[in-house]
Amino acid sequence: MNKNEEQTRSLFGISLTDRPKWQQFLICSSGFFFGYLVNGVCEEYVYNRLQFSYGWYFTFIQGFVYLVLIYLQGFTTKQMMNPWKTYVKLSAVLMGSHGLTKGSLAFLNYPAQLMFKSTKVLPVMVMGAFIPGLRRKYPAHEYVSALLLVVGLILFTLADAQTSPNFSMIGVIMISGALIMDSFLGNLQEAIFTMNPETTQMEMLFCSTVVGLPMLIPPMLLTGELFKAWNSCSQHLYVYGVLVFEAMATFIGQVSVLSLIALFGAATTAMVNPSHKLEAFPQFHNVNILTCEYACLVNTH
Repeated sequence: MNKNEEQTRSLFGISLTDRPKWQQFLICSSGFFFGYLVNGVCEEYVYNRLQFSYGWYFTFIQGFVYLVLIYLQGFTTKQMMNPWKTYVKLSAVLMGSHGLTKGSLAFLNYPAQLMFKSTKVLPVMVMGAFIPGLRRKYPAHEYVSALLLVVGLILFTLADAQTSPNFSMIGVIMISGALIMDSFLGNLQEAIFTMNPETTQMEMLFCSTVVGLPMLIPPMLLTGELFKAWNSCSQHLYVYGVLVFEAMATFIGQVSVLSLIALFGAATTAMVNPSHKLEAFPQFHNVNILTCEYACLVNTH
C-alpha cells in the first residue's frame, strides 16, 4: 500500500478511503462526468451559439467562482500543508491549459478539439518520467495500449460526428499548447499528492487558483480580450449566469478529477479525461463505456 492509499480521502463528504477500488473509481468518475457534461453544453452554447470567444476572460470568471465555492466548503489557508511556492508551476500550466482550451473553440469545432484532446494520455505518460518527485515509468505494452485507445477514440469520433472536423491553424496551435500544458498538469498534481499525502483536493484547487488568477491578466491585456469581453458580456448580462452555472458544475468535475489523480494517478485520469467531452452526445456513450472499462482494467493490474 502506498502513501496515497493510506491517506484518508473523501469527495464532498463521501468517504473514499474505506471503499474498494472500483467504487472509488465509479464515484470519482461520476462526479467528473457530471461536471464536464454541463461544462461541455455551456461551452457549446457560449462559443458556438453566441459566438463569444473569450477563453482567458471566462477562465478568470471561473476562478473567482471556484474561490467562493471553496470558501463555502470551509477551507481556509490554515489548513494548507504545502508552501505557496509549491503551486507556482502548477498554477501556470493550469491557467494556460484552461485559457487555451476554451479559446481554441473559437477556431476549432467540437470534433476537431476532441480529436486533439483524445491524445492527452500519451504526453501525460511520457512527461511522468521527467517530473521531480514522481519519475513514473510505464512498460512498453502500456504505451501500446494507450496508443490503441487514442486511435480508437479518434476513429469513433470521426465515424459518429455529425459534422466533420474543422481545422484552423490558430486553433491547432492553441489546442497543441493546451496539450503540452496538460502533460505537465496532471503529473505535477500527482507529484504533490505523492510527496505530501496530507494535501487535500481543496487545498490544491484553492492555491492553484489564487496563484494562477493574476497570471491570466497579462494575456487578457495583451490581446485586448479583457475590454472586448467586458463590453460584450455587459450587453448580454445573462452570459454571466451561464458562466457561473458552468463554473459550479466544473467545480464538481475538478474536485473529482483531483480525487482520481490522488487515488489512481495522472495517466489513468487522462484515459478517462477525453471521454467527458463525449458525454454530451448520446451517439458517443459506447465510447465512454469503453474508455472507463479500460481505465478500470489498467488499475486492477
